[in-house]
Amino acid sequence: MYLVLQSSTARRLTVLVAIALGSVGDAPAQAEEMIRIGLPTKTYYPTIICETAQRQGLFAKEGIKAELTIYRSGGETFEAGAAGAADLQLNSAALIAAGRKKGVMTKAVAGAALGYYGWYLMVKADSKIGQVAELEGKRVGITAAGSGSDLLALWTMQNRKITFTNVPLGGGGLVPNLISGNIEAVVLYSPLSFKMLQEKQGRSLLDYGSEVEPHLSGLWIATDKFIAEKPAVLQKALNAIYGAVAFLKSNRAEAVKMIAEIDEIPAQVAEAELDGNISKLLATGEMKEEWMSRALDLARLIGMTDLAPVQETFVTNFKPVPTAN
Repeated sequence: MYLVLQSSTARRLTVLVAIALGSVGDAPAQAEEMIRIGLPTKTYYPTIICETAQRQGLFAKEGIKAELTIYRSGGETFEAGAAGAADLQLNSAALIAAGRKKGVMTKAVAGAALGYYGWYLMVKADSKIGQVAELEGKRVGITAAGSGSDLLALWTMQNRKITFTNVPLGGGGLVPNLISGNIEAVVLYSPLSFKMLQEKQGRSLLDYGSEVEPHLSGLWIATDKFIAEKPAVLQKALNAIYGAVAFLKSNRAEAVKMIAEIDEIPAQVAEAELDGNISKLLATGEMKEEWMSRALDLARLIGMTDLAPVQETFVTNFKPVPTAN
């Protein structure tokens, strides 16, 4: 099952769809365990990974079904988890720590990335803005408050001692609003960033992959409830996810084709995504307290103060065993 949601109303419909589809399936004795996976936006590496796992039958090989739901941002995905609509999702350490202080109980169960690979602060190719300082007082597009793009925008303002206005546009709204001139710059993730650069529609002012200190920038996180009640299902889902990562890293031609199809992008952009992002992702799901601490230090750097202690934000008892293709 593969859903793309555009609003909180749509999220509520997920439950109704699941109920409706569940009533016409196999007999209960043959039913597979289900895990609902939240993805922050369509054209982004967690979607590539999970869709690859679906297409390669890796969840099925683990004896589970995965419902993939695409949201508009990391913030919206986290809200879905808080509302009980997602069991597992790709998100940030900052949201875990902030959420726990507000009663949203989640933990990281596997590390996905140690940097913002392929993320750029970008302007239009013909923009008169040539350096970050010139964004003072301008409008910069992000996906949503609380998202990775929001964090990087705030980091930019703190690091470069400037002030601009963050404009939440959702993942699908960043490029159109930049091209139309509604905003002056965007914090853009790959492969959209690679596409903009290759097609000479945009220019980079800042490469976050090289500028921001390595830390756990991407994490697979699950609700405390799911961790406690269905650890075996969670383990199987992680096996399939990291099986997909292994497949993408070791089968170049098929990986490029898969990425191009999933993201609906040209093959050369898919190659850039594979080389500039996917190939750099963590292959084992490893997490270290120092990596998580750096992520929370970054959150504090941009003004987040009421955060749970790092020891409460992740568990290391899940060791992904990549599902063989």
